[in-house]
Amino acid sequence: MSSTPAASSSPAASSTSATTRRSFLVRGAALAAAPTVAGLVGGVLAEPAAADTSLPDFAPIPPSALGPALNAQGYHVGRVHRNLYWVTDGTYQAAFLTTKDGVVLFDAPPTIGENLQRAIDQIASANGVSNKVTHIVYSHHHADHLGASSLFGGQVVRVGHIETKRLLARDNDPTRPVPDVTFQTHHTLHVGGERIDLAWLGTNHTPDNSYIHFPDHDTLMLVDIQLPGWVPFDSFNLNEDVPGSIAAPAKAMGYPWKHYIGGHMGRLGTRHDMVVYQQYVADLIDGVTKALTAVDPTPFFTKYGNNSWAAVKTYQDAQVDYAAAPVIKKYTGVLAAADVYTASTAFILLESIRLDLGAGSQVHP
Repeated sequence: MSSTPAASSSPAASSTSATTRRSFLVRGAALAAAPTVAGLVGGVLAEPAAADTSLPDFAPIPPSALGPALNAQGYHVGRVHRNLYWVTDGTYQAAFLTTKDGVVLFDAPPTIGENLQRAIDQIASANGVSNKVTHIVYSHHHADHLGASSLFGGQVVRVGHIETKRLLARDNDPTRPVPDVTFQTHHTLHVGGERIDLAWLGTNHTPDNSYIHFPDHDTLMLVDIQLPGWVPFDSFNLNEDVPGSIAAPAKAMGYPWKHYIGGHMGRLGTRHDMVVYQQYVADLIDGVTKALTAVDPTPFFTKYGNNSWAAVKTYQDAQVDYAAAPVIKKYTGVLAAADVYTASTAFILLESIRLDLGAGSQVHP
């Protein structure tokens, strides 16, 4: 990583630079999803610079995809229902439940970091309740959702799926202490008179991703499956089990809930958001299924001869374009970044349908 540019000798200039840097980091919270790039931006590109006209243009973000404004510290905290709250930095989300015996925190994204406790303090002070975090519930093992867990010390009771414990023990990351309490399929957590139902309903985004239901708060938390108002992140949210991830929304809809915490982006979700997302995925699946037979491989293999990878790449690029183009057109203005990541998701769905389901396979005579 390159060193940070030297500070200006002028106090006024230094103050302006610091303000600009803070504003940039707040607006650029999405870069935290790619830590290496974020590091480079924080160290090299945070100062004002002329716009790079060579960068591509993308469709405007629909206002419906945007959440509430962040405060000066770079976070927003709001009520979900009753004593259940959510926190976001515009790119990541966590939640917490205040109880008579303390606070239960759900995930601890490092991009929110110390702002988690600030958000809890803010709510606790306003409502005259305890700000002490007694439990942290892990949605799954990924560091981008748990990397601030260690900030809450060793006395907190951490709860997660049994596979979460195995994976965290494997990764040996001190920022993500292993769960103290684990479950295999279902677990009901009772804290301070409140109830949280945890369930593992099969692999999806990861082998350990759990459904977190708040039956008394009309809320479901299911991380990295559906991102309210947005298309999936690159390559279908980097889901490890594609068929399981396709099936997850229907399982989520089987719960009674009104509010949805998806773990990413700047707003809460609704059941309507889930329906739109399911249709988006269904449209892509329909497109890639048709592409498997509609796109003729002959021109690609004829042109590239024995360069098999060039032939395969261009052939699959054509299949992806066939499937993605109408979906991008349909959902631009409906789901944010439809023109950014739909093609990469189409490719992952194409490969899953081809490899997991066997569609398009031909047996040599």
